[in-house]
Amino acid sequence: MHSGFNPDLVAIFILSAFLGLQLIKRVSSLLHSPLMSLTNAIAAVAVVGAIIILGEEPGTPLTKILGFVAVTAATVNLVSGFLITDRMLKMFKKGPSK
Repeated sequence: MHSGFNPDLVAIFILSAFLGLQLIKRVSSLLHSPLMSLTNAIAAVAVVGAIIILGEEPGTPLTKILGFVAVTAATVNLVSGFLITDRMLKMFKKGPSK
């Protein structure tokens, strides 16, 4: 039977969040545009994972709510990441010569 709470998965989540934060803090500012493109791809994977969690059948109301929040947050992150990347790339394009 599925209990809903797995301490191993929580530990993995906390460890990955900590490592991700440490990685982002140490990235040079020149690499933020390519890094944003990579994180957009990772966010797309997070959306798929959140949809899978939301679609699990024996889910409790709590897992459904958390799944919905995860889908919403990951989608907002994905869309805003693409918008920011597009805006940053437009800053580097040369305008028409005067």
